[in-house]
Order: sequence, then C-alpha cells, then structure tokens
Amino acid sequence: MSSSDPYDILGVARTASQKDIQSAYRKLAKKLHPDLNPGDKAAEERFKAVSAAYAVVGDEEKRARFDKGEIDATGAEQPQRNYYREYASGGGSDERYRNSGGFADFGDADDIFSSFFSNRSRRQGPMRGRDVHYAMEVDLLDAVNGAKRQITLPDGAALDLQIPPGTSDGQTLRLRGKGEPGAAGGPNGDALIDISVRPHPLFVRDGDDIRIEVPISLREAILGGKIPVPTLTGAVTLTLPANSSTGKTLRLKGKGVPKKGGGNGDAYVILKVMLPEAPDAELAAFAEGWEAGKAQDPRKGWGV
Repeated sequence: MSSSDPYDILGVARTASQKDIQSAYRKLAKKLHPDLNPGDKAAEERFKAVSAAYAVVGDEEKRARFDKGEIDATGAEQPQRNYYREYASGGGSDERYRNSGGFADFGDADDIFSSFFSNRSRRQGPMRGRDVHYAMEVDLLDAVNGAKRQITLPDGAALDLQIPPGTSDGQTLRLRGKGEPGAAGGPNGDALIDISVRPHPLFVRDGDDIRIEVPISLREAILGGKIPVPTLTGAVTLTLPANSSTGKTLRLKGKGVPKKGGGNGDAYVILKVMLPEAPDAELAAFAEGWEAGKAQDPRKGWGV
C-alpha cells in the first residue's frame, strides 16, 4: 500500500472492523492533536492526514465505495472507465470490434466523445465537501450535564461545540456545514467530533445510571442514620438503614444521566464499611468480649 492509502495511514488492515478503525483513529488523533503538539508541524501534518483518512474509511458507505474504486483516498469521485468493448458494434464473430468506418477495436466516435463529455460534465457539477473528523476529551460531568466547549482546528481556527446532556463515551457529534467547502456551488461537508469521556474519581457511568462507592464508618453501618452523598447535580442526604454491610446497594431514583427521551437514570450507592485508621483499644476490647461475634461465620458454606 502507498503512504496515501487510508488504511496505511491509520495502521489497520483492509479487513479491519469499523470499531478497530475508529479505535486506531482515536489513538492517533489523541497523540497528534495540535493542542498537544504546539508548533510541531510534522505532527500537525500527520494529524491532517489521519483525519482525512478516517473521513473516508471511518464512514461505512464511503469505505465501501473506496474499496470498489469509486472514490479515491481524498474522497473524490474516480473517473468512469469506459472500455472499447462497451462501444463495439454487434456484427459477426469476425466483426465484433469493427465499425462501418473501417477502424478496428473502436466503437462509434460520436458515442465515445458524447459519453466522455457527459461524464466530465457530471464530475464538474456541484459536489458536497468532505466531512472532517476531530477528537475531543471531556470530563464526565460535562458529558452528562451538557457543556459548551471549543475545539481547535489544524489551521488554528476554533469551533464552538455544544455538548448535549447525556453524551456518552465514543459518541460522535456533528456540526453541519463545518467541514471542507463544496465544489462548484456544492454544500460544505460536516465536522464530526468523536467524544472521549475522561474517568471520574467518584462516579462510574453504567448506561443511563451512575454508580458510586460510598465509605461509611462502623458506627454508621451498625446504627444507620443520614449521610451526605454526592450526585451528578450536587450532594443529597441518604437515609442509611441500620446493620448495613459492605456491598449493600441503595438507589437514588432520578439522580443518574439525562435520557434522550426525557427523564434521568438512577444513581446506585454501594456501601463500603471502613474501620478507624488507627487501632482503637475500646473497640478491640469490645470485639474480644463479644460472644455473638465469635459465633458469626460470614464464610459459612464455602467449604474451606
């Protein structure tokens, strides 16, 4: 493959899945993005090449057309190839490629030139500009609550991007008309932004739900009570049942991720009982004399 081949540029095989192509693109885009390589012209040129390659093979329809030779590595239409047999007259076996003008292996000249100029006219008509692909990392809270961010283009220009509430990792946002300009009066292409969501130190997204591990003291675990719990939109008060063990899960209805059809998912609070950081003599003495505790076997039935 040549260095201009989209598969070669992205470092994937022609048999690669769309998911593998997207993964390869996102890895390269993160590495080569101009924001991470200020002043590095080589990285900027590679970023442009990677984005252009993904614009072709990252789109299933365009990839199929490229593989068939209908478009080239830039996404431009390939000229139609007309073979002389398509224009040959239909005489006998010894006259298959001979016309009445006496020229062998050529069809009617008027048909050839008519087809040529017709195809050329079609190719020079209005053509839509190419889509361009970009990668952007955002915080989890910006993805789930929505935010306005700016993306820097390879030429230094900037695009304002509205991140809608509920945006997920791997989602592609489209800015219509912000791609490459069209030809001969054709419409501009679109800008496609692949979103990567950074991990959050507390929240883990699970579809439209959020999971958060909340530490509680031994006293809280035994007696229960009310404890503050962070959510995507701020802290709330959670009623903790008495005798709560590590792993017990409590649900906060509607405190998850905004759904596309309206409403929100839920937040699931997973409890984790924490002993005091420093040894406590009083607690140790209590445990030592606690007869019911001696009889308890939480691993009963394990067979070990």
